[in-house]
Amino acid sequence: MINQLTNGSSIQNSYGVTQPVKPYRPMVSAMVYVRTFAIGVVCVAISLPGCGGGGESSGPPPAITTQILSDAALDGDIEQTSPTTFTVTQGMSPVVQSVFAGIYPVTLTEFRAFLDFPLTGPAGVTSNAIIESAFLDVFIDNLQPTTGTIPILIELVSFQPPTLIETDFDRTLQPPLAFVRVAPPFSQADVGTNVSIDVTSLLVQAQQLQLPDFQVRILEDLGPAIPVLIEIDDTTGANRASQAPLLTVTYF
Repeated sequence: MINQLTNGSSIQNSYGVTQPVKPYRPMVSAMVYVRTFAIGVVCVAISLPGCGGGGESSGPPPAITTQILSDAALDGDIEQTSPTTFTVTQGMSPVVQSVFAGIYPVTLTEFRAFLDFPLTGPAGVTSNAIIESAFLDVFIDNLQPTTGTIPILIELVSFQPPTLIETDFDRTLQPPLAFVRVAPPFSQADVGTNVSIDVTSLLVQAQQLQLPDFQVRILEDLGPAIPVLIEIDDTTGANRASQAPLLTVTYF
């Protein structure tokens, strides 16, 4: 129904995967067109004894930056095909390598995308962490129509077990715990690029609620309905390390 678009130096992430560093665009408002691959422990502010020297430690603890790829088995989208019927797609497969958000201009059906990032485990975020920053990085495969623009909401949600059901589409039955508006709206200029979105406030809320996963719902910021659809890459192939949804967190 929808055509997907496939689109030097390299760096190794915390999973041991060597990946390309892609070109990026300059920062525009709340959206930063860059994927940051810096991972590990960062000693901040000044050179401290605790960062390798002897003697007493003074100053704040070192900041830790970790990167978490979304769980491709749990990512998905829900399409509302009529006022009372829905199509739920969850889990990437050889024939499903992306998720959709917005209104498909051909059928005028609405899609809402869902991404799941596990916060536990060796690459996760400790439950008592103080969040300094969090950025959601997505690669835009396609936008229909190419002349359109689409305002987007990123909402923090929580559903356990992490199995998508029809009611997760509904903002009343599955209310957002917090949300951010992406500015400026997505446009054709974003296609083929990584877009980094500040979701610090959402992760802070997830930490306060002690959620085991950072789960977000991505949808058109509805006023008057705009028939524009974005396709977000969620590949499980060779480009997953550089194009799959990524959460970058810096915490103490």
